[in-house]
Amino acid sequence: MKIMVIQGPNINMLGIREINIYGAMKMDDIHEQMKIAASQNNVELDFFQSNFEGEIVDKIQECLGTKDGIIINAGAYTHTSVAIRDAIAAVALPTVEVHISNTYRREEFRQKSLIAPVCSGSIIGFGPFGYHLALMGVIQICDQINNLRSMQAQAQVQN
Repeated sequence: MKIMVIQGPNINMLGIREINIYGAMKMDDIHEQMKIAASQNNVELDFFQSNFEGEIVDKIQECLGTKDGIIINAGAYTHTSVAIRDAIAAVALPTVEVHISNTYRREEFRQKSLIAPVCSGSIIGFGPFGYHLALMGVIQICDQINNLRSMQAQAQVQN
């Protein structure tokens, strides 16, 4: 199973930026923890971070046919980017949205996610542990899809 982890704007500043909101853990530390969990579940992870909307759209599109699922923290683009929303919808891969902070306890403009309606689920407010939860969620969804496909293939053979 192959999963892409996409980090949006300012996620590269974790551990430096607003520690009272986002905590002291750096993005690379989160990725290292995810690699451990992924190896225990026979999952290959790739990581990508960009502060540029178009690059994030391109990376989502590149996942079509090469990845089984996506974990995305679109950062501020969560609340503004129809382009990222449309890219997630277009590739139709299991996608889990992650936010370190509880966006519902923050400014009103952060309480609306444009990408949530096209994601399989959202993990919000669990700090860096949210990435682990998202990983387990994507693995479960992909396993369910693979099991369903297997059952459908067996049914066709029997008919």
